[in-house]
Amino acid sequence: MSHPPLAQALGRIPSGLFVVTCQAESGPIGFLGSFVQQVGLAPPTIAVAVAQGRDHLAAIRASGHFAVSVLDPECKHAMPPFFGKVPEGRTPFDVLPHRATEHGPVVLDDALAWFACRVIGEFDAGDHVVVFGQALAGELQRSGDPSVHLRKNGLSY
Repeated sequence: MSHPPLAQALGRIPSGLFVVTCQAESGPIGFLGSFVQQVGLAPPTIAVAVAQGRDHLAAIRASGHFAVSVLDPECKHAMPPFFGKVPEGRTPFDVLPHRATEHGPVVLDDALAWFACRVIGEFDAGDHVVVFGQALAGELQRSGDPSVHLRKNGLSY
């Protein structure tokens, strides 16, 4: 199926693959994200786009914190647990090694790198909300390059 020219062009914007986590009342929750970018140096600021209406957005707002685990080819196994609906009473963190950061949200043990952020603002961007966070802590856990993702259609997932 051919996509409109705008969708094809937008699909050429590369993005990384990340697991974005936050602390909900029930425990850690997370989603596979690709709309993540460093947008400031001093203080180091990370922007994460979260779909409107997701439980994750409410949890980020309530807790005031989120974390980002940067995925690479060595930890692609971390993606499937976040695909689709998780069965009631289960969480992707049941099968993925993880640890809490000193700032609350969990990060994946197998991630290439991670950041723990304090929310400093947000912007309504249509079907997503861009949440800005000051990176309070982070670590490169091994050498390597992050996974990069391109879409065939930049107007949908």
